[in-house]
Amino acid sequence: MIGLIVRRLLQLVFLLIGISFLVFSSMYVAPGDPAAMVGGPTATESDLESIRENLGLNDPFLVQYGRYLTNALQGDFGYSYQTRQSVTEAIAIRIPNTVKLAIASIIVAIFIGLLAGMISALRHNSWLDVSSTTFALAGISIPNFWLGAILILVFAVTLQWLPVGGLSAPWYTVEGMKQLVLPAITLGTGSAAMIARMTRSSMLEVKKADYVRTARAKGVKERKVIGVHILKNALIPVVTVIGVNFGGLLGGTIITEKVFAINGVGRLMIDSIAMRDFPMVQGSVLLVATLFVVVNLVTDIVYTMIDPRISYD
Repeated sequence: MIGLIVRRLLQLVFLLIGISFLVFSSMYVAPGDPAAMVGGPTATESDLESIRENLGLNDPFLVQYGRYLTNALQGDFGYSYQTRQSVTEAIAIRIPNTVKLAIASIIVAIFIGLLAGMISALRHNSWLDVSSTTFALAGISIPNFWLGAILILVFAVTLQWLPVGGLSAPWYTVEGMKQLVLPAITLGTGSAAMIARMTRSSMLEVKKADYVRTARAKGVKERKVIGVHILKNALIPVVTVIGVNFGGLLGGTIITEKVFAINGVGRLMIDSIAMRDFPMVQGSVLLVATLFVVVNLVTDIVYTMIDPRISYD
C-alpha cells in the first residue's frame, strides 16, 4: 500500500508538470494581449511595452514557462491581470465552496444511485426496474443548466421553499444546508444515474455467482445474502464510478456555480477565461487537475480495502 501511494505521488508530480506545460502553452498562444488587459484602454504603446517588460512577456517561451513553473512549485501562481489579487489567495477563498458543493453532490448521487440500482437489480424486469432505468437515462440526458433553472423556478420562485442561490451560510447550519440542496441535486443527478446503472448491472452479474447460490442453499438469510455476498462483491466497479465522478464533480461545477451564483473555483475559472485572465486560469486548472488525480489515488486505495485480493504491484 505504501509503495502504491509513493508511486502514485511521483506520477502526480510528473503529470502536473505536463498539465502545467499544456495549460501555459494554451494561454501563450491564445488571442489577447495581457499587457493591454493590465494597462487598460487608456494605456499608450510605451506603457504597454513597459508592462510587457515588467511581466517578462518579452522573454522567450521556455524562459517564461520555466519562471512560472519555478514559482508554482513554491506555491506562487502569480497575480490576476484584472484584480491584481494573488491567484493563490483568490483560489483559497473560493475552493471551500467548490469542495462543499462537490461533496454534497456526491452524497446525493451515492444515496440515490445505490438505492435505485439495488431496487432495480433486486426487482429485475419489474416496474421498479423499468422506472429506475428510465430515471438513469433521464439523469444522464438532462443538462445541468436546464435542470438547475427548473429547480429554481419550482422550489425557489414558485414554492419559495429554498433559496435561489449562493453559499453564504456555514454548511452545518439549517440555512447553509438549504442553500446546498438545489445545486447538489442539479450537479449530482447525472452521477446518480451512472451509479444506479453500474450498481444494477454489477449486482445482476454477482447474483448469478456460485457462491451466492451456495449461500442460499445453506439457508443463509436473504438479507445477509444481499448485504454480504451480493452487494459487497458488486461494489468494486461501483467504487470506480463513484471515484471518477467525484473527481469530475470537483472540476465540473462550472455551470452549476454559474446558475446558482456560487462563488467557487468553477465560476472563477469561466469568468477568468472570459476576461483572458491567464494566471487565474492556469492556477484554477492546475488545482482541479491536482484534486482529480488525488481522488483517483484515494479510489485505488479504497479498492484494496474492499477486496484485498486486488494488487497494484
